[in-house]
Amino acid sequence: MIRLKNTEQLARIRESCQLLARLFQELPAQAVEGRSTLDLDKWAEDWVRRHDGKPAFKGYQGFPGTLCISINQEVIHGIPKADRRLKSGDLVSLDCGIELKGYFSDMALTLPIGTVVAEELKLLNVTKASLIAGIGAVKAGGRVREIATAVSEVVKPHRFGIVHQYCGHGVGFSQHEDPQVPNAVSSGPNPRLVPGMVLAIEPMINLGKAEVRVLSDQWTVVTTDGRKSAHFEHTVAVLEGGIEVLTLLEGLSL
Repeated sequence: MIRLKNTEQLARIRESCQLLARLFQELPAQAVEGRSTLDLDKWAEDWVRRHDGKPAFKGYQGFPGTLCISINQEVIHGIPKADRRLKSGDLVSLDCGIELKGYFSDMALTLPIGTVVAEELKLLNVTKASLIAGIGAVKAGGRVREIATAVSEVVKPHRFGIVHQYCGHGVGFSQHEDPQVPNAVSSGPNPRLVPGMVLAIEPMINLGKAEVRVLSDQWTVVTTDGRKSAHFEHTVAVLEGGIEVLTLLEGLSL
């Protein structure tokens, strides 16, 4: 069931999203070569708690971290580890949600560590561009499938794989709500977008094939061909007069 948000509830979700956006403003400077992913996760948890939030992911269905930290062929849900250190040439995806006074936010980005090759920089740029296109397709009266179409039109000319086994979703009252927001066009449910919806839009794009699998830890999703992946995400509200990217700080552009 899709749960619509009223003006007061949107204001509370916005507060959570703006706090998360501030965290992500500081995260890139913390994701440095040689740092362990567990240390980065502890830094993020401390930051969230110092700002009166709660890590939305930690403990959710048993997930152990504040951040999902997914490196290279890891697409999403990577577990922070003490013995996993960032190194030059890595693509690291950072995904986080905050619960603030009972309201939830969600955001992700992928960063290059040190020097990465040109096709990997292209993957990052195309994935981010597909997110912007997906956001641009959001409008009251539109359909969820229009978001997937916009993402696909950006990605397909580059022959990158669009992950279809995982997708975006509603957010606000909890980490994951209806509707699902696919990035690949399919014949699945295609609900109409109406004011009061809050959506986490999150293209996951692979350098190679679209197919993914879950590792034995029951969390980490990886590409089946071992090639690298990228992931970008914003939380977006559907309004009467347009949309609002809730995880975008004032004065910044997508």
